[in-house]
Amino acid sequence: MQLCSKLAVALVIMLCVLPGLSAQDLAPRAYVITPIRSNAVTLAYSFNRGDVLFDNAVPITGARGTINVASISYYRSLNLWGRSANITVSLPYTVASFRATVAGSDTQVYRSGLLDSIFRFSANLKGGPAMDLKDFLKWRQKTLLGVSLKVLTPTGQYDPTRLINPGTNRWSFKPEIGLSQRWRQWLLDTYGAVWFFTANHDFFSRNQVFSGTNTQAQSPISALEGHLSYDITGSGTWVSLDGNYWYGGRTQLNGVETRGALQANSRFGATAAVRVSKHASLKFSYSRAAFIRFGGNYQSISAAWQYSWVGKQKK
Repeated sequence: MQLCSKLAVALVIMLCVLPGLSAQDLAPRAYVITPIRSNAVTLAYSFNRGDVLFDNAVPITGARGTINVASISYYRSLNLWGRSANITVSLPYTVASFRATVAGSDTQVYRSGLLDSIFRFSANLKGGPAMDLKDFLKWRQKTLLGVSLKVLTPTGQYDPTRLINPGTNRWSFKPEIGLSQRWRQWLLDTYGAVWFFTANHDFFSRNQVFSGTNTQAQSPISALEGHLSYDITGSGTWVSLDGNYWYGGRTQLNGVETRGALQANSRFGATAAVRVSKHASLKFSYSRAAFIRFGGNYQSISAAWQYSWVGKQKK
């Protein structure tokens, strides 16, 4: 039973990539500003499939996962002491399945449910004053410097007796600083951030393996992200090359560090956005692992439809 419990805990740590997808963000133009009172509703879907990599000392082989995520988001821009700012709220839902051979035994897991809700607040520090639509149409971007805070709330579906859950039963915080530089039709975006996590005090608890409660903690994850994009003149269409790197995230179970759980990973990909009408646009992206030391070695394809509008302007 002791061996089985250790394998079970190892399996969940290796396969708990549903919330871990957030560390793999590839979001071009995250600090480009819009007129105040701009609104946008976005419906998005992503398909992720691939292997799960882990320490060779753990007797788990052939670990693979398929993760489908659908989400709805709302964006609103505002005036913050004369600077452009915005807030975004996202509600994601997942359908996922995992398979692995654990100590010679085939193990399969299927999950569906709400992921943790996402809230992001961003404010411009340089280069982007708050503007109404009339002034914005005359403005030309040069250098933008902004900061943001992303918060994942423990609202996802979570059952402490199960190994794998859509929700994390913890809070996650990502403060970030971003730079956006334009040269005519070219745009370079670079971001630096750190993920911080509270502890999950009810991790894989009160079940046949562990009758008590377990506490799982995770150390911070540092993340770097970059994008080079090009505007197709006059069409509202753009394309970008995307890449990132993140490091850290060691986990501890009841104060004991998990062996081999250090993440030192990167991804690369491409994004294309196409305006299809005055208010609607489509965005498509593809990414895959450039280097994965530990975690999900996934290929990801996503599509999004966005409807945007500018609220009533002051006279």
